[in-house]
Amino acid sequence: MNDKYLTVTALTRYMKRKFEMDSHLKEVWLKGEISNFKHHSRGHMYFTIKDDYSRIQAVMFAGNNRNLKFRPENGMNVLLKGEINIYEPQGQYQLYIQQMEPDGIGALYLAYEQLKEKLAAEGLFDPLRKKSIPVYPKHIGVITSPTGAAVRDIITTIRRRFPIVQVTIIPALVQGDQAPKSIVKAIQFANQSPNFDVLIVGRGGGSIEELWSFNEEIVARSIAQSHIPIISAVGHETDFTISDLVADIRAATPTGAAEIAVPSQQELIEKVHHLERSLKRVINDQIVRNKERLNKMKKSYAFRYPEQLIKQKEQQLDKNVDRLGRGIAQLQDQRRSSYTYLQKRLIQQHPDKQVKQLNNHLQQLLTRHHRSFQSIFRDHDKRFGTMIDKLSLLNPLNTMKRGYSISYTDEGKVISSITSVQPGDKMTVKVVDGSLDCQVWGIEEETNNDK
Repeated sequence: MNDKYLTVTALTRYMKRKFEMDSHLKEVWLKGEISNFKHHSRGHMYFTIKDDYSRIQAVMFAGNNRNLKFRPENGMNVLLKGEINIYEPQGQYQLYIQQMEPDGIGALYLAYEQLKEKLAAEGLFDPLRKKSIPVYPKHIGVITSPTGAAVRDIITTIRRRFPIVQVTIIPALVQGDQAPKSIVKAIQFANQSPNFDVLIVGRGGGSIEELWSFNEEIVARSIAQSHIPIISAVGHETDFTISDLVADIRAATPTGAAEIAVPSQQELIEKVHHLERSLKRVINDQIVRNKERLNKMKKSYAFRYPEQLIKQKEQQLDKNVDRLGRGIAQLQDQRRSSYTYLQKRLIQQHPDKQVKQLNNHLQQLLTRHHRSFQSIFRDHDKRFGTMIDKLSLLNPLNTMKRGYSISYTDEGKVISSITSVQPGDKMTVKVVDGSLDCQVWGIEEETNNDK
């Protein structure tokens, strides 16, 4: 009877085999919108593909999404190729994606914009972090393909403009899957060498796919981390890569990079000639002015009548000596008067006088304090005597000396009323010279006639 019932596992496996046998489900081309996107820590991508009326679960394993040129996001419309199959543990069918690209925009362009936005947010394009290119470099490193046209243009331009500079070609792949790592390795090699003043990184023109190595994140970060200034020279003037944005300066072409890296020898020679002419002109002008000054000095009174000039200067010196003597004497008188005045003030303000005044004031305070203390002492002594007299009057011993006694119960309580004891109770009667042990034989209440 139970043989006709299937288990859930058996049914799920049956459905899975049906899916696997359907050739239409082996290669499915699908388009839709991404939602519930999750990028697992192991690299797999899980999300939902939906349109206005339906949705399907999808997964793209790390082996397939590793080469994606863009970053999938929620709300993005995509074109997909994959296989439909059943995920047995949950019994649901889902799409296993093999290829994915944006719908309506190229994957490379989207990847370019996404990386550009990310690096800009980190500040890698900030002009403040860019290094200046040396004016007169001694050693230039060129990172590019050693067989391309770009390297020939760079070397030719540098040799023509500034032949004394040393140029070293650092070979690197500039196209293909291995190109980014090759470029990064070449930049790191140059930075480990103490010889390079500036680096030129680039290649000749090509399609966006051929130039894509210079849009990779690892290349951009390697350029940003370089302590050697880098000139980016990728493609033609209309080509623009992430490397151009990160580099310290962007050249429109490899030839333009060479022109930026070194000065023009011809321009320097012309500048030197210009400076030489300017220097000669300045020197000639200085010579003419000095000659004019010399002629004026020759015609001056000092050169024509030197003896009379000396006599005049001697007379002027005597006057200055006299004026100096009078000034010194006047200054001495002023200083002497000031000294006398300060001496008088010092005598008036001498501390001995102040000490005597303070001693007199102290004696007055001591005398006043002693008198006050004596008065207070007498008052307290009088009050103390009065209190002794009062205590003496209240002292029960004095009362007992006059024939009175104090009675106590056997428990030591004072008997102040007949109600405190009963007939037969023991009691103690204290008199002035001792105690009496007694017993109550009877109680007689006394009538108060005042009531």
